[in-house]
Amino acid sequence: MAIRVQPAAFDPGAELNAMHAANVGVGAVVGFVGYVRDFNDGREVAGLFLEHYAGMTEKALAKIEIEANQRWPLLRLEILHRIGRLEPGEPIVFVGAASAHRQAAFDACNFVMDYLKTRAPFWKKEDTSDGPRWVEGRCSDKSAAERWEG
Repeated sequence: MAIRVQPAAFDPGAELNAMHAANVGVGAVVGFVGYVRDFNDGREVAGLFLEHYAGMTEKALAKIEIEANQRWPLLRLEILHRIGRLEPGEPIVFVGAASAHRQAAFDACNFVMDYLKTRAPFWKKEDTSDGPRWVEGRCSDKSAAERWEG
């Protein structure tokens, strides 16, 4: 299990392949890769800057990882999130879940992304044609995370 918060770029394909290569008992790997878009809320985005609260961010991600491992029989879970300046088209986040069976991997990957979007202290500032602006959380992200509660 690994949590990485880093400014360095990463190769999503290599991350996904490493999930299986580490354990031939893995029957399913589900991966999610989020990319920087060149638009948001009807505005062009020239890039963005991601900030985080060092130490607190990793603790929040570790709590999400622990909960995912308690809910599903995972063989491996990877959470990688970039910080700093990113350009449109660059990968920003990778979540990979490996299990003996596909459903646990799908569910864990969805769970981690839903909680990451609502519980991890990251802040995005987009560069738009109207100038820089902070991105606010979406109600749809909160609703998605609520499905895992209770």
